[in-house]
Amino acid sequence: MLLAIDVGNSETVFGLFESDELLEQWRVGTDTRRTADEWSVVLRGLLDGSTLGGPEDIGGLALCCSVPSVQHEMRDMFRRHFGDIPAVIVEPGVKTGVPIRMDNPKEVGSDRIINALAANHLYGGPAVVVDFGTATTFDAVSVKGEYVGGAIAPGIDISVDALSRRGAQLHMVEIVKPRSAIAKNTTEALRSGIVFGFAGQVDGIVDRMVAELTDSPDDVTVVATGGLASTVIGECETVDLHEPWLTLIGLRLVFERNTG
Repeated sequence: MLLAIDVGNSETVFGLFESDELLEQWRVGTDTRRTADEWSVVLRGLLDGSTLGGPEDIGGLALCCSVPSVQHEMRDMFRRHFGDIPAVIVEPGVKTGVPIRMDNPKEVGSDRIINALAANHLYGGPAVVVDFGTATTFDAVSVKGEYVGGAIAPGIDISVDALSRRGAQLHMVEIVKPRSAIAKNTTEALRSGIVFGFAGQVDGIVDRMVAELTDSPDDVTVVATGGLASTVIGECETVDLHEPWLTLIGLRLVFERNTG
């Protein structure tokens, strides 16, 4: 089985594949203080608790990481604790099959390239991927499967956290769909601004990207992913599909391309 690991700034997602089927997935907090040994303990604990496979069943490892310090520890964990297992870490030199049409391709986060690869594989291009994470990222894929650029906006969680910190009479709220846009209390007002505000942001940016990608907007597939996607996409008019495990699927594809 293949273990795919997507390390984001806030959360790390583990996915267990048998061939092209995603059997199980786990989500844990990304802690930059964890050592390679601690990551191994976390990983083995998750696998030991699975009914589908344990550490001894892992035949391959694939990693993309947005946090350099964690990538260092993950690399060390692979070497020390899984040294006899083929491992692919998405970094310069790894074959993704995605041409990057950027001023400086090295600036593009590995997770964004992986998402572009998975979106093109599943749905074809042109496509736009909206990833709801620590930041909300928008990535454009051409009809040829090229990564042609994107946009980055502050994510939902950090925006809400900043608002509660800077607003003396505002507080943290559970982010759920508000009853109406015109709220009758502070909690509902916050929910209205957060949910409808981010939905409007998504629709606005996606509409602009689609117009720049093609003269045929109906040809563009808009895919949402990321841990916070379900919070907002129900209010978005431009999102066609929700694939919560898009990055894990892309990691499986990259592993196959680099190990034969």
